[in-house]
Amino acid sequence: MNLLATIAATTLVGASLLGAAPLAAAHLGPLVTPSELNAELADLDPVLLDIRVGVYEKGHVEGAVYAPYSIFRGPDNNPGQVPPLAKLEASFEQIGLETDRPIVIIAQGDTDTDFGAAARVYWTLKSTGFTELSILNGGTTAWANAGLPISTATETLMPTDLSLNWDDRWTAETPAVRGIVDGKSRAVLVDARPPAFYKGKSAHGAAARPGTLPRAENLPYTQFFRPGATVIDRQVDAAALKAKLGIADGEEVVSFCNTGHWAATEWFALSELAGIENVKLYPGSMVEYSATDGAMENQPGLLRNLLNQLTGG
Repeated sequence: MNLLATIAATTLVGASLLGAAPLAAAHLGPLVTPSELNAELADLDPVLLDIRVGVYEKGHVEGAVYAPYSIFRGPDNNPGQVPPLAKLEASFEQIGLETDRPIVIIAQGDTDTDFGAAARVYWTLKSTGFTELSILNGGTTAWANAGLPISTATETLMPTDLSLNWDDRWTAETPAVRGIVDGKSRAVLVDARPPAFYKGKSAHGAAARPGTLPRAENLPYTQFFRPGATVIDRQVDAAALKAKLGIADGEEVVSFCNTGHWAATEWFALSELAGIENVKLYPGSMVEYSATDGAMENQPGLLRNLLNQLTGG
């Protein structure tokens, strides 16, 4: 072994013995299991964000702070509307969030629809500049079922001082959606709702009209879960999805539902798990769109709509 090789080998061994820091810091990634999170808690020191409403004090993941889903949502007549940025900023400051500190979002995890809350919070935080985000797959229920610590103690963080901006790369608002519907711009529209909503047989209570967006593809959010499961599949086949939905490379995709909740799961699966670029969420979704005079498909007539309401479709 020549002198340079000997020095290099000695340096590497010495660094190993001294416990030198790795070249790159560990990251949890967008989706984390209870065991993975538990193994990294001490090293990464993430903020554990319990977004369940009204049950925090009854027991939560040990160390989690309370950030109810309601602070990320709009009014009753348009639940998917994004709250004003100043309001979000004030809420995040009060909770004690920092844009560069890892955050793990924790929903209940009792049903597959619970994941939509975590995905919507993830999307909101990403859009406001938070960079290290993860969702606990299976939520509080999976954590408890793994035998990991549950606490009833109230956890708080020191308030922070933030200056947030909204990054609209992952957002499609009503004017943009109207432009797509009217043929002024192009995007693949993906309806994340169950087929009854897509076909106009069911409607959200706050929606002005049943039906879907013209030319939308129906890809129910439940397809990302195994039957009866409440954890989302980690492996998402991007090529298969792009072929199924007719997505060309780089083409804009807009995910929507009733109020941007189920569609948030779809956005998360397409964007964060499958790695498909240019995927946007329509936060107001059909509740907001149906209040406009925009064109819709699968909109039943007055008598059919009344019959659907009486018979459940």
